[in-house]
Amino acid sequence: MLTENQRVFISFSFFGLLNNILYVVILSAAVDLVGASTPKAVVLLADVIPSFSFKLVAPFFIHKFPYIVRLWSILVLSTSGMFLISLTPTESIATKIFGIAVAAFSSGIGEVTFLQLTHYYHEESAIGGFSTGTGAAGLLGSFLFLFMTNILGMKVWIALLSFSIVPSGFLLIFYFILPPIKYVVDQYEPIQTDEEEHIDISNSNSLQHTEKDIWYYRIIRHIYHTFKDIKPLIFPYMLPLLSVYISEYAINQGVAPTLLFPLEDLPHWLFASYRDIYVVYGFLYQLGVFISRTSINFGIRFRKLYWMAFLQFINVIITVYQSIYMDFPFPSIWFILILTFYEGLLGGLSYANTFMSVSENVPKSKREFSMGCVSISDGAGVVFAGLINLWLETTLCSIQVSKGRDWCLTGGE
Repeated sequence: MLTENQRVFISFSFFGLLNNILYVVILSAAVDLVGASTPKAVVLLADVIPSFSFKLVAPFFIHKFPYIVRLWSILVLSTSGMFLISLTPTESIATKIFGIAVAAFSSGIGEVTFLQLTHYYHEESAIGGFSTGTGAAGLLGSFLFLFMTNILGMKVWIALLSFSIVPSGFLLIFYFILPPIKYVVDQYEPIQTDEEEHIDISNSNSLQHTEKDIWYYRIIRHIYHTFKDIKPLIFPYMLPLLSVYISEYAINQGVAPTLLFPLEDLPHWLFASYRDIYVVYGFLYQLGVFISRTSINFGIRFRKLYWMAFLQFINVIITVYQSIYMDFPFPSIWFILILTFYEGLLGGLSYANTFMSVSENVPKSKREFSMGCVSISDGAGVVFAGLINLWLETTLCSIQVSKGRDWCLTGGE
């Protein structure tokens, strides 16, 4: 018989897995969705801007929606998005991008929802489970897509369609495994209201004018106090996580598509085309993310969050040099594969340790709110990286073509 903490860990592991796996599969299929000639940053931006936009505004209103309403919204949106992505003809890129955006929006709702939900349970079990699940999503999603398409030779649209049934698992976990929510009223600290700060309306000329003034005042006070609560989170938690995500997604979607080697020098069973190289990079990155996000459950902690941001930026410099000079600093693909795995380790460590630090250092009355706010950072980092990559990938590819290496132009073949 499972203990309550074990049920919490399992539930949040599946929440993290199910919420992130579609995001990973979509990024793994970037070359297939838009072709080799289109920057993969297009897919990255479509996969993250809707999620980031929601997380950016969620602190102002998300508390108005019950968790079960959010859960059904995630289910409907993510399933609809995957249908659009998989069943839309290849030439209809705009419709595919819209499907990606719909699925991404549901992922944003999910991350905010489940991180805030950890507040109502044993937080080490809940956060550890969610971190493990999101890491497993990267590993399992990239592996399944690689296995279905590279090894089994399955058509991409069929592989993508098969993932549309995944979101139904949210309801099964919520109703049958997750223990009931434990609301702790005395730990909640509401944002200050106008009843607490007196408004003098005795001299108002009309009831209509008075109601308008009160409504306007409440909006302004709510926005002011929300920003005031976000401010202490920026430097210790949000900025380091933002920096890590800018660096790693600059590598994954901007530089990695140009880190190519002659196919004749690679094992044909794994690399039958240049497109396969990109998929393998994605799998190894997600393997590193999974291991590092899981490590937090074994008491492995790194509290120096800015160090991970610095090390990830060094990886950007190394991979950009590799793309430009090809044989420097690494002469073969095997070194790049190791570096990609290490990059994933840093990214996963940063994510898991950031949210564990929030749960340890932020007062309980602010913890649910803070979890949702800090989740803005990873989305913002991916958006900034995507904008950078619109220029970075095409620039690196042009440099390679000028040197007689045109593989980046045929990455989907």
